Amino acid sequence: MVGGWPVMCVAAAAIVPRSGFGEPRVVIVARYFDVHPSDPQPRLVAQVVAMLSDDALIAYPTDSCYALGFELDSRTGADRIRRIRHLDDRHHFTLVCSDFAQLGEFVQLSNAEFRTIKAATPGAYTFILAATREVPKRLAHPRKRTVGVRIPNHPVVRALLRQLGKPLVSSTLLLPGEDEPMHDGWTIKDRFDHEIDAVIDSGACGTVPTTVVDLSQGYPEVVRVGAGDPSPFV
Repeated sequence: MVGGWPVMCVAAAAIVPRSGFGEPRVVIVARYFDVHPSDPQPRLVAQVVAMLSDDALIAYPTDSCYALGFELDSRTGADRIRRIRHLDDRHHFTLVCSDFAQLGEFVQLSNAEFRTIKAATPGAYTFILAATREVPKRLAHPRKRTVGVRIPNHPVVRALLRQLGKPLVSSTLLLPGEDEPMHDGWTIKDRFDHEIDAVIDSGACGTVPTTVVDLSQGYPEVVRVGAGDPSPFV
């Protein structure tokens, strides 16, 4: 048990009456966590981490915007995000890391790249680099063997990562045809109640995704201008 909830429970269940004959059906709905934005409650963080360890897919706020995330060893998370966002297998997932030491386990870094990323983190940047063997093949770009990495500056995410002990694999919560990522916790829960397992709400969240910098070719290339200042890389 974690915080009074069974570790294997990944979502709340509601009993919904059926029309006509038969027993009521059980509908799985996403759990909603109201987490303090600067002083996250350890009990709630523990419950979310337990869900992630049991293959949950969550929506959570970052220092840029809301993201969908799952634990590194999840076997279903990547496909679930691809279905929700209508992505193909060339999409760059991002490994959201707790610190620079953890980030260095999953991407290959030259001295120059080390200094470049160190100067910009934590912050609203995603860097694309060659993946190490620690990154499961299903999460790296199938041809380039690259992956995104970032270290966020958000107390709730940092608390999750500390307790989880491994990266969150993430993708911006931007739906097909939409110009901005979703940013309201209750709206996200209502929209994805039966497609994800939990929503973390920590109040106001931005609508601008990270700035993405591709370092995989040996030089910085800004491939998306977002919340982070791109000027150091152009």
